[in-house]
Amino acid sequence: MMTVHTIARPRGNPGYSETLPCTAESAEAARRLVRAAVCAWGMAVLADDGALVVTELVANASQHTTSRLIRVTVTRPARDAVRIDVVDRSRTLPQPRDPRADDERGRGLALVLNLTERWGADRLAFGKTVWGELVCEAAR
Repeated sequence: MMTVHTIARPRGNPGYSETLPCTAESAEAARRLVRAAVCAWGMAVLADDGALVVTELVANASQHTTSRLIRVTVTRPARDAVRIDVVDRSRTLPQPRDPRADDERGRGLALVLNLTERWGADRLAFGKTVWGELVCEAAR
């Protein structure tokens, strides 16, 4: 059963978050969280792109960290924007790669770059957050 937490932001921006195991299988719950948030905010047009972004961020965390848990947060920093964060305990920032045509991995951050208005990673005292922002033209 999925437990979703609604969070209050200092600036009054709505948000949803969930703590999940740091495994690739958690991407399914993360996608549900993103879809629920964007639909609640009337931005269902972002559901597919948001689901792909969170899938890649969760996959990166599960492949490149030793965290036991991750925190997935979906916020609405502006009327027309959605921000997706994945927090883990590793302080190592992700490095985009330029994979060869026959590489099976290494395209996740390129996908995030192409689907988002902007993305980044910030170190935290206990780890890092990797995030991407999507913009909903219909909400402008």
